[in-house]
Formats: sequence, C-alpha cells, structure tokens
Amino acid sequence: MPKLSVVVITLNEEKNITRCLDSVKGIADEILIVDSHSTDNTVTIAKQYGANVISQHFLGHIEQKNFAAQKAQYDWVLSLDADECLSTELADSILAVKKNPTYDAYKFPRLNNFCGKWIRHCGWYPDAKIRLFNRTKGNWTGENPHDKWILNNKEKEGDLRGDLLHYSFNSISDYVKKVDKYSEIAARARADKGVKYSIFKIIIVPKWKFFADFVLKLGFLDGYYGWLACRLSAMETMIKYAKTRQYAQWKKDGKSY
Repeated sequence: MPKLSVVVITLNEEKNITRCLDSVKGIADEILIVDSHSTDNTVTIAKQYGANVISQHFLGHIEQKNFAAQKAQYDWVLSLDADECLSTELADSILAVKKNPTYDAYKFPRLNNFCGKWIRHCGWYPDAKIRLFNRTKGNWTGENPHDKWILNNKEKEGDLRGDLLHYSFNSISDYVKKVDKYSEIAARARADKGVKYSIFKIIIVPKWKFFADFVLKLGFLDGYYGWLACRLSAMETMIKYAKTRQYAQWKKDGKSY
C-alpha cells in the first residue's frame, strides 16, 4: 500500500483549515502545510493535526504547488486547497486507490458551494480536477492563478467516485474580492504574454458566457443563486478582459503595472 502525503498551501486560512484536515485524517500518512507566513491561527491549527509546516514566501499558485509537491515525504500526493474537503464517498475511493493504484493520477468532480448553496449546473459542476497523483509522473502547470496537474502520459489518468467539496464563496463580497484578486493575476500574466482583447470581445464574450452558463449549461435549475453565479461569472470575464486590455496598453506606453 503506497504512503500518501496530503499537501495544502495556505495563507490565513483559520476559518477553513480545520474542515479540510478533518476530512483527510483517515487517509493521510503525512500532512504537509506550505504556508505563506499566515498571521492568524492557521499554523497553530495545522500543527494540532500533526502537520509538517513549511514557511515559504508565495511564489505563485503553480510555482507554490510544485514546490509543495516536491517537499512531500511520499511520491503519492493528494493536493487540496484549504477551502476544500473530501466527501465521505471520495475519502473511501481514495482509500481503495491506496490499496491498489492502477493509474498515475486520478481526477474527481468538485462541487462548489456559493453563499451556502451547492451549485450543480452553470458550468460549475462536475468541474473535475486531478488532485491525487504520483508526483514523479507530471507537474503543475497552467496559467496563474488557475493551476492544473498535467501528466507526462495522459493515458494513465483515472476517475474516482465522490465529490471534492469546495466552500468557495461564503458571500457575494467574497466572490467580488476574489474576482478582483484573481483577475489581476490573470490579466498581468496575459499582458506579459502579449495577449490583447478588442472592445468587441470585452462587450460580447461576457454576454455569451452568461447565456451559455445560465441556459445551455442549465444554470437556471439552480434558481436564484444559479442566476447570480452566472451573472458574476460573466462579470469576472469582463473584468479580466478589460484589465488585460488596460495592461497591454500600459505595456505599449512603457508604463509599469
């Protein structure tokens, strides 16, 4: 049976970390916390669970997760965010994999909680992610802040039953704050790559996204919160595109951002 390291990157996650670590107590052979100098009780709580805590200046989402995976004690890694936890069914599925792993990585659906409501449509579900993997068989990549685990050989990817529960946004204010933060990271990264968006795209793409998420992806079945999630997702797209256009212009004009 392979040993398993549960790896979590954190920054001021005292409101979430207990729920996360409670859900992995029965499957973790090691809990590794890579913390970006939290000023709350995150580290204290983690140590109460016997976690190994490493302090590391935040390198970027992709870079921090690659750093954390390499610092794990074991090759098999379960990578979680502090605001995520395992459902009972998913924990049981991971235990079964520990007894007989037949793939190099496993993905499973992520169920997002928005303002206390589980969103099962809107393009938010199943939102499958690879989070359980043999670290020698791939690495974290993508575009910050949206990281993804990529296998060296994609044919060795399996699926697990059970949901990864993501307590993503406790309130509308939480969502708006994260939109501002994450759109800033993404827009700067895209501007650095020379990406530009026309005014036409800034106007039309968010409108299409709302229609696709709310109608084609059945967001209306999630009721008011489905409508709200789709509207805010469309707003996020607009803000990200507009910021990218702004920073591309600043770069052209020789301004810093």
